[in-house]
Amino acid sequence: MSSYRAAHGRRKSACTARPMFLTAESFKMTFKDREIQELQEVGLREIQAAAGAEDLERLRVKYLGRKGALTQILRALGQLDPEFRRVLGQEANKVKQLLEEALAQGLAALKDVARRAAAPVLDVTLPGRRLPWGRLHPLTQINQEVCDIFLHLGFETVEGPEVELDYYNFEALNIPPDHPARDMQDTFYFNDKVLLRTHTSPMQIRTMEQRQPPVRVIAPGRVYRRDSDLTHTPMFHQVEGLLVDRGVTFADLKGVLTAFVHQMFGPEVGLRFRPSYFPFTEPSAEVDIECVICRGEGCRVCKTTGWLEILGAGMVHPAVFEAVGYDPEEYTGFAFGLGIERIAMLKYGIDDIRLFFDNDLRFLKQF
Repeated sequence: MSSYRAAHGRRKSACTARPMFLTAESFKMTFKDREIQELQEVGLREIQAAAGAEDLERLRVKYLGRKGALTQILRALGQLDPEFRRVLGQEANKVKQLLEEALAQGLAALKDVARRAAAPVLDVTLPGRRLPWGRLHPLTQINQEVCDIFLHLGFETVEGPEVELDYYNFEALNIPPDHPARDMQDTFYFNDKVLLRTHTSPMQIRTMEQRQPPVRVIAPGRVYRRDSDLTHTPMFHQVEGLLVDRGVTFADLKGVLTAFVHQMFGPEVGLRFRPSYFPFTEPSAEVDIECVICRGEGCRVCKTTGWLEILGAGMVHPAVFEAVGYDPEEYTGFAFGLGIERIAMLKYGIDDIRLFFDNDLRFLKQF
């Protein structure tokens, strides 16, 4: 009996439960919500399947235009209660943003495809374009050639600072502060004791301070003087040489320089030594070669003399040996110096030194 009542009671409770009915407003909201969701799914699917810009524009008008489906939904929300209107309005605006982003992405993708299609097609069967070959500057070529000649003659290369002390640039080379030779090598000073070197001879002093004879070195590098005209520039390049040992004579100097000239300009080119003066050598000489233009007959380049000055040389002055602690009674030596620009001008027949520094490719490509 008790079980019957319990079962009957349960049935009575189920029969008497209060039913749930949708109000008109909640029904409208549910319907609109489903409509918005379906519009989002269908709209995104159609935008992804669009074949061109015209299709995307048609879909934009269909969903987001003045009479578009989503626009109509947004207008119809005004008939709902404020609470339902706010919720559905947020949902509709979210769908609107999604559709706008999808349309923008689709249009960008179509533009990228069109750009790629318009780009020239790479024909992989065509031969590649060769990059132009660079060349060494003519001064670099001549500098390497000069150094190679002296290296084969038994010299080694030493290099040093371009910002030099007055002592190494002048005083140790027998050029005291009041010596008139300083006027010939006027340079650029940082102060009374520091300057831009006027020649690479300071490396001769620095090398002899560190070594005992025999010494056989060349010193290539940039040097500076306050000159600027057709045959001079404020910065230029030199190679200077030094050989010190027992029993070195002027004949050894002539033999080395003769070998150099014949290697550089050819064995048929003549050369001569003229007496000259340098504070750091005694005796001193200027070395001339036969004019490479007229072959000694006389022309405008050699001023009708048939000869061209090429370098200066001489036997090392005893005062220089004393400055580095060498005994001038035991050792002798010779030194020489030549300008790379001068050699290049003579070898290539160039009459304006400034062409080397103008960086004109029409000039540089000739070498």
